[in-house]
Amino acid sequence: MTTQNSDGTLQPMLEVTGVSKSFPGVRALDDVRLTVYPGEVNALCGENGAGKSTLISILSGVQAPDTGTVIVNGAPLAPTPTGALEAGIATIYQKRQFVPAMTVAENVMLGNWPTSGGFISRRKMRKKALDALREVAPHLDPEKLGRELSPAEAQEIDIARALSRDSRILIMDEPTTALSPPEIKRLLALVHRLKESGMGIIFVSHWLDEVLEIADRVTVLRDGKYVGEAPAAELDAQGIIKMMVGREVKDPPIPHRTIGDTVLEVRGLTRTGMFSDISFDVRAGEIVSFAGIAGAGRTEVVQAIFGADKYDSGTVRVSGVTLRPGHVTSAVDAGIGLIPEERHLQGLVEQLTVRDNMTLAALRDVSPGGWLRRSKEDAIDRRYTKELAVKAASSAVRISTLSGGNQQKVLIARWLARNPKVLILDEPTKGVDVGAKAEIHSLIARLAEQGVAVLLVTSELPEVLLLSDRVLVMRQGRLVAEVPKNELTQEAVMAPATGESVPTPLEVTAP
Repeated sequence: MTTQNSDGTLQPMLEVTGVSKSFPGVRALDDVRLTVYPGEVNALCGENGAGKSTLISILSGVQAPDTGTVIVNGAPLAPTPTGALEAGIATIYQKRQFVPAMTVAENVMLGNWPTSGGFISRRKMRKKALDALREVAPHLDPEKLGRELSPAEAQEIDIARALSRDSRILIMDEPTTALSPPEIKRLLALVHRLKESGMGIIFVSHWLDEVLEIADRVTVLRDGKYVGEAPAAELDAQGIIKMMVGREVKDPPIPHRTIGDTVLEVRGLTRTGMFSDISFDVRAGEIVSFAGIAGAGRTEVVQAIFGADKYDSGTVRVSGVTLRPGHVTSAVDAGIGLIPEERHLQGLVEQLTVRDNMTLAALRDVSPGGWLRRSKEDAIDRRYTKELAVKAASSAVRISTLSGGNQQKVLIARWLARNPKVLILDEPTKGVDVGAKAEIHSLIARLAEQGVAVLLVTSELPEVLLLSDRVLVMRQGRLVAEVPKNELTQEAVMAPATGESVPTPLEVTAP
């Protein structure tokens, strides 16, 4: 419902005033304010640890504020998830909310089952689901199973679920992180349509180009405090960054390096249905990037190199030593480290401390004779916490309490403790803020300068252009182009990645 003040101006749908929230040892929010009006997108920006997630949890009813007020359409928000839903607030989280064994229609109506005579009415459920899907994703089959959904389709289910509940305020937390460029374009078009229908949207994203494209206003938090807000039309990316971090953040200079001998050799690597005939080299001190759109097979290739997945044919050698296929220990012993794309699922042990996560790959070194030596653990922890500027209350806190950028630094430290010859980084800046991203870029350059062979998988073209000595472009499971640094442009990468040039098997470039 749209309400006007006596002077004809719109009243906000959502008004946050003076909200503060503390946890043991941490003041997460301090006198924060935020407003959302009908038919607008307010982008909530800030570094990891700025307080965005805590504010979202309060607006979603998961947490109650210590002080301050949250008013929705003129009424105080009840601090429970049910209270938020009844007030018309729906939250689309980074981690998709669906049940793999249920159909699309069932997932749309999840927790909101229509009944008839005391029993769930499948007819009513299907009708309400179709009504919501018609606005969001008319192409989706309501009988399709959740396990068959792509990340973009799963997100559309979340939005359709919000519409089925007649939600009028939509919180979107990093909605494009797992999407390909065409899927992002489709999502932003959907956000435009929702805005035009009168919905108020809080849009949280680290991708500032998306913020500037979609937002009407930008609200910035820093260290749990409200910094300010401004119309998006009056800002540029550097303006937002300065508000977020209090200074300009520039890409680090990438020093010239001496490229050494070949360290990693991959020949004819094939896994049926995933990738075919992958051959390339990476030399000491060289940064080689895998580029391509989502589904090109890049992650599958690096996981096979690391031994996490088996392959049907081909060889992987490190310093001339052939690795056993599908054998992680063989890869680790040869000097390969992997920072996986999904750090929460494949990298971090979230129940363990920062120190335990950092030393996990070096258990042999910190446990000689099978007995854990705390002094050895502490030495590794102190060294890399300082070298990588890991920010944590202490090394004894759970890794889950750290920001995304600091979690990523801990994963990198885990492998640095083993002095790797080859470090594979799969989407290393995914879900981290601009300040942490610049620090990770500097760290990657520094590792290469120290002689580590770096294999980088990234979907960010600016990252590719900044860091790469060579770029290998994949499409549909095959290497289709190799671009040297002196020929590196966005067009040179995207044309073969999207099929503008016909893919042909790529010959290996001799080192």
